[in-house]
This record gives sequence, structure tokens and C-alpha cells, in this order.
Amino acid sequence: MKTSDFYYDLPERLIAQTPAQPRDAARMMVIHRNSGLHEDKIFRDLPSYLRPGDVMVINHTKVLPARLLGVKEDTGVPVEVLLLKRVDKDSWETLVRPGRRLKKGVTVSFGDGLLRAEIGETTSAGGRIVSFLYEGVFEELLDRLGEMPLPPYIHEKLSDPTQYQTIYAKEEGSAAAPTAGLHFTEEVMQRIRDMGVEIVPVLLHVGLGTFRPVKVEDVSEHVMHSEYWQVTEEAAEKINAARKRGGRIVCIGTTSVRTLETAADENGIVHPGMGMTNIFITPGVKMKATDVLLTNFHLPESTLLMLVSALMGQEEALAAYREAVEKGYRFFSFGDCMLIL
Repeated sequence: MKTSDFYYDLPERLIAQTPAQPRDAARMMVIHRNSGLHEDKIFRDLPSYLRPGDVMVINHTKVLPARLLGVKEDTGVPVEVLLLKRVDKDSWETLVRPGRRLKKGVTVSFGDGLLRAEIGETTSAGGRIVSFLYEGVFEELLDRLGEMPLPPYIHEKLSDPTQYQTIYAKEEGSAAAPTAGLHFTEEVMQRIRDMGVEIVPVLLHVGLGTFRPVKVEDVSEHVMHSEYWQVTEEAAEKINAARKRGGRIVCIGTTSVRTLETAADENGIVHPGMGMTNIFITPGVKMKATDVLLTNFHLPESTLLMLVSALMGQEEALAAYREAVEKGYRFFSFGDCMLIL
């Protein structure tokens, strides 16, 4: 299987720069896998495709304001530090810019010295370990000084940082949002509860590796980034009970899929647990615990498009994407969505 097999042509004008207003006004392409029918709907129509007894699985991770802008203390040269993963209390794996000019031991100042950082070792993935120096509570300083780490294809400044958080975001730790969840409003969530669908949170902290391109032509040679996941005992029990009674497992976003498929055994039973996952789902990989998926439209040749292709078929997925381009759907993080039934 080749990476180029997952290419499609996307005009730049279709890359959404701002979210739909209101959130639930985004368009939603509904794919009926059994019949091949495609429908053009609005996200707020989602409840009409759910059934009493279904379980809707959401990722309640919260995006950190992980982008820090500062200056080298000795020269005043601008520096950008992007937090990826916490190593210990005061140290983080990061991406830094300009990387080559920031030697080990260089110190960087943020907010006129409210927060300082010492540049450390280079990681195997090409990032840097950075140790922070500060007084007070790190998270409070980050909220004050940090910015939302928007994906590289979004060029407009975010007027309201909460637009890049789901309304159910709870556990801080992501460097990017689980974007399928951005469409939900409290009204839509309540309609789903009222119809007898249980909403179950799981956790996967999204890393920036989700935006890294696949650089090898042979898909099997690609090494996935690792991300922290967690499924509680309560969540596993509710998901397994739904399947036992004939309900469907409806995953909101590819991060929920990756979490469940990591936690599930070969019989589709989801087990509680936590840890790091680098699961890579491509066509030919059997989905063990995912029945329905709501997801945004993903980058050409990306691991996320490969995951979608595993669920609905490679040719079918690319045909749906070409149809979405023709119909002017908006793409990527702030774009429209697809419901795969």
C-alpha cells in the first residue's frame, strides 16, 4: 500500500480558517455504508441518526495554550517554544524555533521574565527537552502567557481561544484539539441524552504528530507518534454493556477510535487501562470496537485519512472526499464533518 494511494486534490480555498458560527451549523456529509447513499445535512441533524441504546464516545482532552513566544536572553532574538509532552514537573518535550540557533544551555525569557526556559537535549524525533524556571504555578503562567497551538494550515489569528476547545474539554494535555468534537453545542448534547444515548468520555492527549506528513511511500514503513490514552473502568463497562444489548459504539473523532481500538481485545471487548499508544489503523486492519464514526475531512496522504479508509474502504473514502470538494465542503480542523454509518 502506497502513501500516494491516499492523495486527493484540494483547492486551498476549501481549507477552513475559522469555525462555523454557531458550532452546530457546520455541514455534515452522511455516508450509509450498507446502501452507498450519501446525504448532505447539517451537524445539528446528528441526533436523528442515533438510536436509543447507542453509546457516544467522546475524547474529553483539553488543549493546552502550548505555544510560547519569547526571546533569547543574551541577544533578544525572537524564539517560539511549542510544548508537546511533559517529561517531569518542570521539563517538557518541545519543538523550538529557530531550532539550529538554540544551542544546549541557551536561556529564553517569556513575559519579561515571568517564565524562563533552558534549552536542553535534542530528542530522537527532532524536538528539544526544555526545562522551565519560574515562581508560582506553571499552569497559571501558561494560561497567562501561552497561545493556542493552531495547526500550520490555519493562518488567521483566533479571536476566541475557546473556539479551539470542545465544550466538554476537561483533562489538560493536548497540543491539538480533537476537532470532530468542536461541532457540539450544549443543545445538541442534551438532545442526544434525552433520546436515550449515553455519552461516555475517554481520553487521548493529541500530539502534533497528528499533523506530520507520512514521508515514506510504503505505508507499512511509517512510524506513528505515541500519545497518552486512558479508559476508565466505568467507561469500559458502559461501552461493553451497550454492545451486549445491541447498541452501537459511535466514536466522535479519530482520537476516540484510536483509544477504543487500543483498549479492545480481538472480540471487541474494551478493557480499562492507560498508557502510550502508537496504533496505526490502515485499510485491512479490522475495527474491533467502532461501529459509527463522526470525523472531519483530513489532509491528503495523512494517517487520519488512512484510518477513515479502514472503516469505509479506500476507494469509497476517496470518492466521498472528491464529492466533498465538488460540493464545496470546508476541510480540516475548523471545517465540516462526515458521519460514517
